[in-house]
Amino acid sequence: MIDVENILEKMKPNQKINYDWVMQQMVKQWQASDIRPKILMHVCCAPCSTYTLEYLSQWADVTIYFANSNIHPKDEYYRREYVTQKFVHDFNKNTGYSVQFLSAPYEPNEFFKIVHGLEEEPEGGDRCKVCYDFRLDKTAEKAVELGFDYFGSALTISPHKNSQTINTIGIDVQKIYDTQYLPSDLKKNKGYQRSVEMCKDYDIYRQCYCGCIFGAKDQGINLLQIKKDAKAFVSDKDGKEEFPNIRFTFNGKSM
Repeated sequence: MIDVENILEKMKPNQKINYDWVMQQMVKQWQASDIRPKILMHVCCAPCSTYTLEYLSQWADVTIYFANSNIHPKDEYYRREYVTQKFVHDFNKNTGYSVQFLSAPYEPNEFFKIVHGLEEEPEGGDRCKVCYDFRLDKTAEKAVELGFDYFGSALTISPHKNSQTINTIGIDVQKIYDTQYLPSDLKKNKGYQRSVEMCKDYDIYRQCYCGCIFGAKDQGINLLQIKKDAKAFVSDKDGKEEFPNIRFTFNGKSM
């Protein structure tokens, strides 16, 4: 597999890195070697999964990893999880791809523990950096456990998130685990605009805040209403039962 740092070390020092270009260099090497790698791609919601899957599925076998214990309240977490599963199912049906879906346990206490003391940080500040690291670490750990070639995150599709920061964290996480980080800047090539179009095409729910209680309060989000709406939405839905064909399988067992 390709180590992104081998590409970065050949670039001019101190230049701003175009991580989409870096990923394309990796793609060229895959294609030259007739390799279709297995990628575990962290996503936080269905909207960020849209263009991500359309883009990556051309060259790789992708499994979506929904690992977002930062999301509050619990019912909103399950709403986003369900909507992501439905999108993966619909995407596969429409394209003929075989994207799989895997979800991490919802453990909000872990998130609150790691951001303790950073509650008052502004959106995009140190609290968010710790949260990126928390979720990328979970993804890398799971990638090693399940034998994926690469791990990455669709967070870079958002125009509100710093792709330089996210990729730097991903590269640092890579150093801890026996797997490779897939760099990206998915907002490039009009990726974000394409995600908006795909949300309309697939009739996807687009949330009005990133996920955590601290950011939601800063934005003045009515979390009681969010909880009420989300609870009503998920009351009669079960993604595992409705979309068994997208469940990630390992050693013949669905997970």
